[in-house]
Amino acid sequence: MSDRHTRQDSSLGLHGRTVVITRPAGTGSAVARQVRRLGGLPVLLPGLSLRGIDDAPTRAALVAAMHEDVAIFTSPAAVRFAARLQVLRGSRALVLAVGQGTARALRRQGIQSVLAPLERQNSEGVLELPIWRELGACRIALIGAPGGRGVLREQLAQRGSLREVLVYRRVPPRLRAGHWHALQDLPTGAAVLFSSAEALTNLRSLAAPPAWQRLVEAMAVVSSERLAEVAMAAGFSRVLVAASANTLDLLAAVVQRPSPQEAWGEPR
Repeated sequence: MSDRHTRQDSSLGLHGRTVVITRPAGTGSAVARQVRRLGGLPVLLPGLSLRGIDDAPTRAALVAAMHEDVAIFTSPAAVRFAARLQVLRGSRALVLAVGQGTARALRRQGIQSVLAPLERQNSEGVLELPIWRELGACRIALIGAPGGRGVLREQLAQRGSLREVLVYRRVPPRLRAGHWHALQDLPTGAAVLFSSAEALTNLRSLAAPPAWQRLVEAMAVVSSERLAEVAMAAGFSRVLVAASANTLDLLAAVVQRPSPQEAWGEPR
């Protein structure tokens, strides 16, 4: 964890605030523990499920990708599913990560020399890394899932030959009645964390109107201006934009002082 996040973590206090976590199914527990440690009340409401792609063509493409000039991992999930297909350490490629969470996941797989943006932890941050000025035209592998904004695909294709390796896919979650029951007593002062437009769209399509109305009465805390527009179009009237999709940045946005127009509602 960076010094910035260490200092930030020590200053956060959620003081009983409810935080709805929309991370993919099976990946929200660590965020929930962090919310509890900071004095908040977590509610897990997965907006996505992740499914690995395991077949011979994908395995062969991944082997080839790790021998390109540059291999870019788009998320911790991309690292996790790629590692199920083959051992990642010993790669000949220069390895880049979209964010620090992805970089940590790569180091856990034995890849110690990983480059990742510190401040702008997204596609634009990767594209702005100084190393690109040294590389020139090169062979690039992009390892992740289908979909997304497509910014990396478009820009990388202009910087060299691009090989895309899809090691997992995102699908709508299977939500139980208990997930929706948890929203019945959701205070209007709650915060809903979003780092994926797809997760928000899935929840909107799956929720019954009363449940969705209860959710949009809370504050949406999002990871980008683009996602803020999606949240407002979906019905959220109070939206805060975090510095990045990093968990601590999202939680820092939860506890920042809102403007008078975005005052926290009183719990009901």
